[in-house]
Amino acid sequence: MTMSENQRNLEAGLLLNKNRNDINECRITAVVLFSTFVSVCGSFCYGCAAGYSSVAQTGITTDLGLSVAQYSMFGSLMTFGAMFGAIFSGKASDLIGRKGTMWFAQLFCIAGWLAIAFAKDTIWLDAGRFSTGFAVGLFSYVIPVYIAEITPKHVRGAFVFANQLMQSCGLSLYYVIGNFVHWRNLALIGLIPCALQVLTLFFIPESPRLLGKWGREEECKASLQRLRGDEADVSEEAYAIKETIVLFDQGPKSRIMDVFQRRYAPALVIGVGLMLLQQLSGSPGVIFYVGSIFNKGGFPSDIGSMILAAIMIPKSLLGLILVEKMGRRPLLLTSASGMCLCSLLLAFSFSFRSYGMLDELTPILTFIGVVGFISAFAVGMGGLPWVIMSEIFPMNVKVSAGTIVTLANWFFSWIVALAFNFMIEWNASGTFLIFFSICAAGIAFIYAMVPETKGRTLEDIQASLTDFLQ
Repeated sequence: MTMSENQRNLEAGLLLNKNRNDINECRITAVVLFSTFVSVCGSFCYGCAAGYSSVAQTGITTDLGLSVAQYSMFGSLMTFGAMFGAIFSGKASDLIGRKGTMWFAQLFCIAGWLAIAFAKDTIWLDAGRFSTGFAVGLFSYVIPVYIAEITPKHVRGAFVFANQLMQSCGLSLYYVIGNFVHWRNLALIGLIPCALQVLTLFFIPESPRLLGKWGREEECKASLQRLRGDEADVSEEAYAIKETIVLFDQGPKSRIMDVFQRRYAPALVIGVGLMLLQQLSGSPGVIFYVGSIFNKGGFPSDIGSMILAAIMIPKSLLGLILVEKMGRRPLLLTSASGMCLCSLLLAFSFSFRSYGMLDELTPILTFIGVVGFISAFAVGMGGLPWVIMSEIFPMNVKVSAGTIVTLANWFFSWIVALAFNFMIEWNASGTFLIFFSICAAGIAFIYAMVPETKGRTLEDIQASLTDFLQ
């Protein structure tokens, strides 16, 4: 009888501990929410910069007398600058921390907006755009990585997707106010989210996983305790972080070439492949020059931009909700399929217009195609490649791999942004047929290569991909 009671008490104790751990794991604290908000202020800055080139085109070309080629260079310089920011993003975030890198990025963002606002010629205009882009390149790596490292696993995808949501908020804001505000004042408005992040970064913790990598175990536990709540037991999570770092530190120190080892091939192919699909699908050109596409299709660009602004935030919110409901893979497949169909619709629309057919329907088809493309992008392909990038690389190669993936993203974004206006002038229908083909190939790539990471710890995801070819 006594042994039976002891057994029942033991089972009850084990169940209580399990339930307590589950509760701790599922807890979303105010610190996690606030830290995520502060970090995605940088994403908002990126959205503002991306939307700026579309709504400021008429004003800048008129006031400064820029040609199509000069303005295309100005628009693409943000992505060109982001390439250079991407080169330093991984190393900077490891050397000066995730918070320090966000502060560092804001120096360039603030300088860039000021240079654009007070530009008297193309030199200052281009320098400002490049500087803003350099900051965006730093943000694009450090923000999703920081959020992935501080959030509980069951909401990690949704929180990292907030990166895309805030980009959409910045984009929508500029699509609306850009129709009424002079381009110089619009640049000054871009300083507001920069200042907000600079101030609020003082009040959030550093990434516990980075502190663990630095060997500062007590600070790692303190950061985890602050993120999970005073009553949470963080010993198990702290131990898992320590064990993972020790495991990967047993080998030689990480170098840039280590990421090309066979064991990391699946993660690198997935990371780079998703970034290529995100950019070569045509998204930079459509987002940066949406006004030109509307005008080309005969739809009023100011009305189109306003409607886009109204629907982009709800679409991104939908993606944020669905990323933990549907999972990464289904949402990526759905998003890529929507972009594929909308690219085909735009190709047909411009083809009909070039042959003088269905002229009365072309503006409507153009509007539906553009809105559908950007909405499908916002729901999945806009944010999920960054979510997955932040999850799949182990700490020992995260710097090298993250730098390569981010650099690939911005290099191809620059190519598309620079060439888009010329491609549209060459053959609008052919341009979107190219994007349609790339999206179709992307669907096959996602189906064959991309794993589901929903509800799994970072350590589990990374171990499974590392062992995939063993």
